[in-house]
Amino acid sequence: MNSYLYLSIAIVSEVIATTLLPATHGFTRILPTLGCAIGYASAFYFLSLATTDIPTAVAYAIWCGAGIVLIALIGAIKGGIPNMDTIFGMILIVIGVALINMNTDPTC
Repeated sequence: MNSYLYLSIAIVSEVIATTLLPATHGFTRILPTLGCAIGYASAFYFLSLATTDIPTAVAYAIWCGAGIVLIALIGAIKGGIPNMDTIFGMILIVIGVALINMNTDPTC
Protein backbone atom coordinates (compact mmCIF):
# COMPACT_ATOMS: atom_id res chain seq x y z
CA MET A 1 0.00 0.00 0.00
CA ASN A 2 2.95 2.34 0.53
CA SER A 3 3.56 2.29 -3.21
CA TYR A 4 0.22 3.98 -3.86
CA LEU A 5 1.05 6.60 -1.22
CA TYR A 6 4.38 7.22 -3.01
CA LEU A 7 2.54 7.44 -6.31
CA SER A 8 0.10 9.97 -4.83
CA ILE A 9 3.00 12.10 -3.57
CA ALA A 10 4.60 11.87 -7.01
CA ILE A 11 1.37 13.05 -8.65
CA VAL A 12 0.90 15.98 -6.26
CA SER A 13 4.57 16.99 -6.66
CA GLU A 14 4.28 16.93 -10.45
CA VAL A 15 1.06 18.95 -10.41
CA ILE A 16 2.61 21.58 -8.12
CA ALA A 17 5.71 21.80 -10.33
CA THR A 18 3.64 22.10 -13.50
CA THR A 19 1.43 24.74 -11.92
CA LEU A 20 4.57 26.74 -11.04
CA LEU A 21 5.95 26.65 -14.61
CA PRO A 22 4.31 29.88 -15.83
CA ALA A 23 5.55 31.74 -12.73
CA THR A 24 9.16 30.88 -13.60
CA HIS A 25 9.03 33.22 -16.64
CA GLY A 26 11.32 30.94 -18.63
CA PHE A 27 13.29 29.97 -15.52
CA THR A 28 14.36 33.57 -14.96
CA ARG A 29 12.66 33.91 -11.54
CA ILE A 30 14.57 32.02 -8.87
CA LEU A 31 11.91 31.04 -6.31
CA PRO A 32 9.35 29.61 -8.72
CA THR A 33 12.20 27.91 -10.61
CA LEU A 34 13.47 26.28 -7.41
CA GLY A 35 9.94 25.20 -6.51
CA CYS A 36 9.47 23.77 -9.98
CA ALA A 37 12.80 21.89 -9.91
CA ILE A 38 12.15 20.52 -6.42
CA GLY A 39 8.63 19.49 -7.45
CA TYR A 40 9.79 17.58 -10.51
CA ALA A 41 12.72 15.98 -8.66
CA SER A 42 10.34 14.91 -5.90
CA ALA A 43 7.86 13.59 -8.46
CA PHE A 44 10.44 11.38 -10.14
CA TYR A 45 11.88 10.21 -6.83
CA PHE A 46 8.50 9.12 -5.48
CA LEU A 47 7.53 7.64 -8.84
CA SER A 48 10.68 5.50 -8.66
CA LEU A 49 9.69 4.33 -5.17
CA ALA A 50 6.18 3.51 -6.37
CA THR A 51 7.50 1.32 -9.17
CA THR A 52 9.06 -1.10 -6.71
CA ASP A 53 5.61 -2.68 -6.21
CA ILE A 54 3.47 -1.21 -8.98
CA PRO A 55 4.31 -2.19 -12.58
CA THR A 56 5.98 0.75 -14.31
CA ALA A 57 3.37 0.96 -17.09
CA VAL A 58 0.56 1.11 -14.55
CA ALA A 59 2.29 3.65 -12.30
CA TYR A 60 3.14 5.86 -15.27
CA ALA A 61 -0.40 5.64 -16.67
CA ILE A 62 -1.88 6.66 -13.32
CA TRP A 63 0.73 9.40 -12.87
CA CYS A 64 0.13 10.89 -16.30
CA GLY A 65 -3.64 10.51 -16.28
CA ALA A 66 -4.12 11.96 -12.83
CA GLY A 67 -1.70 14.78 -13.61
CA ILE A 68 -3.54 15.75 -16.79
CA VAL A 69 -6.93 15.74 -15.08
CA LEU A 70 -5.69 17.66 -12.02
CA ILE A 71 -3.93 20.30 -14.13
CA ALA A 72 -7.12 20.73 -16.18
CA LEU A 73 -9.16 21.08 -12.98
CA ILE A 74 -6.74 23.67 -11.62
CA GLY A 75 -7.05 25.53 -14.92
CA ALA A 76 -10.83 25.43 -14.58
CA ILE A 77 -10.61 26.82 -11.04
CA LYS A 78 -8.48 29.67 -12.38
CA GLY A 79 -11.19 30.51 -14.90
CA GLY A 80 -10.21 28.39 -17.91
CA ILE A 81 -13.43 26.40 -18.13
CA PRO A 82 -12.81 23.32 -20.31
CA ASN A 83 -15.02 22.72 -23.33
CA MET A 84 -16.96 19.51 -23.93
CA ASP A 85 -14.15 17.97 -26.00
CA THR A 86 -11.72 18.49 -23.14
CA ILE A 87 -14.13 17.05 -20.60
CA PHE A 88 -14.77 14.04 -22.85
CA GLY A 89 -11.03 13.54 -23.28
CA MET A 90 -10.49 13.59 -19.52
CA ILE A 91 -13.26 11.03 -19.07
CA LEU A 92 -11.52 8.81 -21.62
CA ILE A 93 -8.24 9.20 -19.71
CA VAL A 94 -9.90 8.10 -16.47
CA ILE A 95 -11.52 5.13 -18.23
CA GLY A 96 -8.21 4.19 -19.84
CA VAL A 97 -6.32 4.29 -16.55
CA ALA A 98 -9.05 2.21 -14.91
CA LEU A 99 -8.86 -0.38 -17.70
CA ILE A 100 -5.07 -0.57 -17.41
CA ASN A 101 -5.37 -1.15 -13.66
CA MET A 102 -8.01 -3.83 -14.03
CA ASN A 103 -6.19 -5.77 -16.73
CA THR A 104 -2.53 -5.60 -15.79
CA ASP A 105 -0.59 -8.66 -14.71
CA PRO A 106 0.79 -7.73 -11.27
CA THR A 107 4.03 -9.56 -12.02
CA CYS A 108 4.95 -7.21 -14.91
